[in-house]
Amino acid sequence: MRLKDKVALVTGGGTGIGRAIALAFGLEGAAVAVSGRREPPLRAVAEAIVAAGGRALAVAGDVTRAADLERVLRAVVDAFGRLDVLVNNAGAVVERAPAGLTSDETWARTLEANLTSAFRASRAALPELVRVRGAIVNVASVAGLKGTPALAAYGVAKAGVVNLTRSMALDYARDGVRVNAVCPAYIQTDLNRDYLESLRPTGAYDALVARHPLGLGRPEDVAWAAVYLASDEARWVTGVALPVDGGILAGL
Repeated sequence: MRLKDKVALVTGGGTGIGRAIALAFGLEGAAVAVSGRREPPLRAVAEAIVAAGGRALAVAGDVTRAADLERVLRAVVDAFGRLDVLVNNAGAVVERAPAGLTSDETWARTLEANLTSAFRASRAALPELVRVRGAIVNVASVAGLKGTPALAAYGVAKAGVVNLTRSMALDYARDGVRVNAVCPAYIQTDLNRDYLESLRPTGAYDALVARHPLGLGRPEDVAWAAVYLASDEARWVTGVALPVDGGILAGL
């Protein structure tokens, strides 16, 4: 078990990529806390981890609220005694639009949900992570590594996550805290399903799939990359933005 005796917090852990990361961490021996705004899916993930023989905690909270983050972190440390790994997975595509059609509200909400939330959660968790020489895994996106049509705000937010990853990696390397990011391309999740289906009538779905040499990804593909970055196997890896993209960046 690659994460035996470690304690991890996964934000946005009730669905999609976050759920897959939480379940994979549980299988690899970590005690896993999952947070998010909706309690029912969090409970379902925690129950699945416990049913498989692991330890888990569901704590509802909104990553855009600093008070919620502090409360969630206290609950994790109170329950498990420590925090070894923070996975900043929570995020959202607020609206698909080019820059010229992006409102101030959409811009602000997108940065808050994807970038500011990761900054705040990391800032709140760092004292505990420094104490145990822990790790942060940020879930960014290939949209943060290249331009993507109609995703101006989201791409900027995820590019910010990538650079936040690199900056924190340098700031905290001497404290033994590793900070890395995974950068998925299109993943088949419940949240993406309606959007992907909307592309089929125009043929855009087939074109999107064709841009990924290995086809579209699954949440588990991102989860196992996160396991690696959180584990001692990556003990000499920090500041990395790892594409998990089915090869989409290889053609650029």
